[in-house]
Amino acid sequence: MTSTFPDISISTERLVLRALDEDDVPSLAAMMNDEQVGAWTDVPQPYTEDAARTWITEYAPTERTAGRGLDLAVTEFLTQRLVGIVQLAKTNWHVRSTELSYVIAPWARGEGYASEAALATARWLFRDQKFERIELRTAADNTASQQVAQKIGCISEGVLRNACIAHTRTEDGRWVDVRTDFIVWSLLPEDLDGVGDQLADTGGFTSFSDWN
Repeated sequence: MTSTFPDISISTERLVLRALDEDDVPSLAAMMNDEQVGAWTDVPQPYTEDAARTWITEYAPTERTAGRGLDLAVTEFLTQRLVGIVQLAKTNWHVRSTELSYVIAPWARGEGYASEAALATARWLFRDQKFERIELRTAADNTASQQVAQKIGCISEGVLRNACIAHTRTEDGRWVDVRTDFIVWSLLPEDLDGVGDQLADTGGFTSFSDWN
């Protein structure tokens, strides 16, 4: 029997993580057209509103009901503005493990939202869903993503050589593929001890409220 993630909402002091809905189409399309997203993900460029609508109405619901993963919109609590995405994929329900990734909109970077959203998701996975392992993979030169992994307590396990395809722009504006390494990170339940306090001390965020 296939297990599935519930249709849930997770709250922190500043953020609400919830299912994507069609009202997110314009903001999602704008976020995915960012240069950094184009460089470090396989999201097609340019990214259209039709593509965003297909993700929200077809891809994300199918992934959840099939038990493969979960796509969560990251929104500001006060403004309800879409500031990012957290995605769970390649979920193994027997091993109780999943792969976590995140994208933050260019206008919302530098606020600690990626760390806050990723940590909230990890706590929910470990406490409510009884998961035992979360895996992250970051391109070798994607230092911003690596900093998020370190902030939430991930341990670097090694390097998958030549396993990642990043992208760069040519002088005429075309995107071309560039092969690079993947750094593999893992997070276990015991790795979260004290992480929230450390982030608060460094100004990452303050505190978490109860889960919705």
